[in-house]
Amino acid sequence: MSIFYDEQQKTFHLQTSSTSYVIQLIHDRHLAHLYWGPVLRHSTVGSLLRRIERASFSPNYHDEDRTFSFDTLPQEYPGYGRGDYREPAFEVMLPNGSTVNDLHYVSHRITAGKPGLQGLPATYVEQDSEADTLEITLRDELTGLEAIVQYSVFGELNAITRAVRLHNQGGETVSIRRALSSSVDFHQDQYEMMHLSGAWVRERHVHYRPLTPGLQRVESKRGSSSHQHNPFIALLEKGATEDHGQVYGMSLVYSGNFIAQVEVDQFRTARMQIGLSPFDFEWKLEAGETFQTPEAVLVHSAEGIGGMSRTYHRLYRTRLSRGTHRDKVRPILINNWEATYFDFDAPKIKSIAAAGQELGIELFVLDDGWFGHRDDDRTSLGDWVEDRRKLPEGLGKLANDIVATGMQFGLWFEPEMVSPDSDLYRRHPDWCLHVPDRSRSMGRQQLILDLSRQDVCDYIVESVSSVLSSAPITYVKWDMNRNMSEIGSALLPADRQRETAHRYMLGLYNVLERITSAFPDVLFESCSGGGGRFDPGMLYYMPQTWTSDDTDAVERLKIQYGTSMVYPASSMGSHVSAVPNHQVGRITSFATRGHVAMSGNFGYELDLTSLTEKEKQEVREQVAQYKQLRELIQFGEFYRLLSPFEGNCTVWMFVSEDQQEAFAGYFQVLSEPNPPLRRLKLRGLNPQSQYRMSVNGVEEEQVYYGDELMYHGIALIEKYEDFQSTLFTFKAVK
Repeated sequence: MSIFYDEQQKTFHLQTSSTSYVIQLIHDRHLAHLYWGPVLRHSTVGSLLRRIERASFSPNYHDEDRTFSFDTLPQEYPGYGRGDYREPAFEVMLPNGSTVNDLHYVSHRITAGKPGLQGLPATYVEQDSEADTLEITLRDELTGLEAIVQYSVFGELNAITRAVRLHNQGGETVSIRRALSSSVDFHQDQYEMMHLSGAWVRERHVHYRPLTPGLQRVESKRGSSSHQHNPFIALLEKGATEDHGQVYGMSLVYSGNFIAQVEVDQFRTARMQIGLSPFDFEWKLEAGETFQTPEAVLVHSAEGIGGMSRTYHRLYRTRLSRGTHRDKVRPILINNWEATYFDFDAPKIKSIAAAGQELGIELFVLDDGWFGHRDDDRTSLGDWVEDRRKLPEGLGKLANDIVATGMQFGLWFEPEMVSPDSDLYRRHPDWCLHVPDRSRSMGRQQLILDLSRQDVCDYIVESVSSVLSSAPITYVKWDMNRNMSEIGSALLPADRQRETAHRYMLGLYNVLERITSAFPDVLFESCSGGGGRFDPGMLYYMPQTWTSDDTDAVERLKIQYGTSMVYPASSMGSHVSAVPNHQVGRITSFATRGHVAMSGNFGYELDLTSLTEKEKQEVREQVAQYKQLRELIQFGEFYRLLSPFEGNCTVWMFVSEDQQEAFAGYFQVLSEPNPPLRRLKLRGLNPQSQYRMSVNGVEEEQVYYGDELMYHGIALIEKYEDFQSTLFTFKAVK
C-alpha cells in the first residue's frame, strides 16, 4: 500500500519509492496541502502546516478561528468566492448567476489499482499491485455539486496522477467555467519555472524564468496542445541542475486547449496548476451528470531535471503508450514526402522503395498525394479514395508489390480535415467547424471537420478503416495541419457552443480508440505539422510522434533536447533529409544528419534513387549501426550531458537498464580556432564495471572503468569543420 490515512492527524500520506505527498483535513472539512517532496518516513506529518492570524484583508471563514482563511490556506482543490483571491482550480456558475461554491469533505476511499477515465486517455496499470488510488469526495451542501478528487500513486515508478470528476447531485443545471486537473500550493516561491515553447519547425525549446509576484502562464487557445507551448511545466528549486536539486513537474494527458501556470501571492507562496483552458470554455452540467477532467501527472525529483525526465520516460513508455508496438523496436523507414511532394506515380514510388530495400530499410511510407485529385494542398482532403491517375493499378497493388520485396508499407492520412474542393464538403458543408453568418477562415486551404458530431466521427472511422482493410498497411502517419478558428458546431444549441473544442477532443479520442483497436498490428504515428500535437494524450493511442517538420540536424538538436524533458526517445520520429535543408537551407554532412536522427525512431525523408554510391554506402552503414543500437536507444535510460541552449556543443547518451551498454552522441555546431581541451563526463554507468569504447564504429583496445568514464571523462577531439558529430559506444567487458 502506498496511501496511508491517519485518523488521529486527519492526514493522507501518498508515498512512492522516493516521494511523499501529504494532505490534511482542517476542521474535518477543508482539504489542505501540507507537503510534496522527498519521501518522509516518520508519522508526524500532520505537524507540517503552520497557521497564523493575518490582517483583516484575509477574510476568516470560521469566526472562532482567526488563523483560518482561504486567502492563506494551502489548498488541494481551491474555489473562488469564499475569501481565496488566488487563481481557483474550479469555477461553477449556479442558476442564480453566482459562482460561489463551498466544497466540504464528505468521505474518502482507498483502493488498489488505478481506474481509467471515461472518454479520456490516461496512464494505466497492468496489475493492481502497481498503484493505489485515493478518491476524496467533496460536496457543496447548498447546491449538491460534488467534486471527486482522484489521486493514483505509482509506487515504483515514482509518479502521482490527479484528476477530478464534477458530479451534479442537485436538481438544477449548473455551468462549469473552469475545471483544472491539479493544483498544488507551495509554501514559498524560491523557484524557477521551466516550460517548453516555440513555433512550427521550432518546437519545444527549453525556457526558464524566475518566479515573480503575480501570474506566469503558458497556454494554448488553438484547439490543440500546439507548437507554441507544450502541456507541461516544472518548478526548479534555486540552484537545481540537470543532475542535482529538487524539481517538480506537471504534465497534462490532453491534446487540446490547456493552461499551465504558477501564481505567486502576497505572502510569497506559489500555486502551481495545470488543466483545461478556461478561455472560451463552458460546460452545461445537467442534474445527475458528471464531467471528467483530463489526467495530470506529477513527478518530483531530488536528482535534478534529468531525474524528473527519466521518470516521465519510464511511465509514458510503459504505462501510457499501449498496444502491440509499445515494447517492440520500431522499423527504419523511408518516407517519400521531401523526395517527391505531390508529384509522383507508381513507378517512382516503387523505385524509392526498391532503393530502400537494397540499403536495409524496413518500411516504405507513402505520404500526402495518393487520394482524390490531390496534386497540391488545395483539394481532396476527406475523399479517402485512391487516385487512379497516379496509381492506375490501385493502392492495394502498389502496397502488395512493395511488401513482396520484403519491405513493410505505410500510409499518410489527414482524417480530421476537409478541403472545400472535395466531394465530402460538397455533400456536407455543415460538417466542418463554423459559426453562422461568418466566413470560414482557411488554413493550408482546408477546414476542420467537426468531431463533436457522431456522424462525422463515424465517417472518419469508416473511411479510414476501409483503406486500412484494402491493403497490407502496417504503419499510419496521422497528420493534422491547422489550428481551430470559428469554433462552433451546427448540432449544438447556442448555450453549448463553448463546449465545442472539448467535445472535439472527446470525439477524436473516440475515433482513435475505435481505429487503433480495430487495427492493433498497425504502428500509428501522430503528426501535426510535425510537433504541434506532441503530448501525452496522443501517445496513449499512438506510441510515437513526428517530432518536427524541421529536419535540419542542427535545429533538431534543440528540438529533440527539449522534447526529451518529458517524452522518451521511443516517442520521437527523427529522419535524415536532403541538403540544402528544405526548412533552413543549411548544408550538413550525411554523418551528422544520421547521428542526430539515430537518437529517436530512425528513418529517411529524401530521394534514395538520386544518391551517389558513396552516400548509399553511408546509408547502409547507418542502417546497420542503428539496428544494433535501436533497442538501447528506444528503451534505454536517457541522460543529457551538454545543452544546445547553453553552448556550441550538445551531448546526450543512452544507457541500457542493466548498464551493460551505452551510446553517446557528441554534436559540434561551429568549429572553434585553437579550442581548449575538453573532457566529457558520462552518466548512468556502473562504476565497478569495465567498458570497451568504440568511436564512430572503430573499437579501441583500451578498457575503461565506469567510475573513470563518469568522474574523469573522455577526451573530446575538436573537429575543424562546422556541424560535426561523433558517436561513442560502450560495452561492458565480461
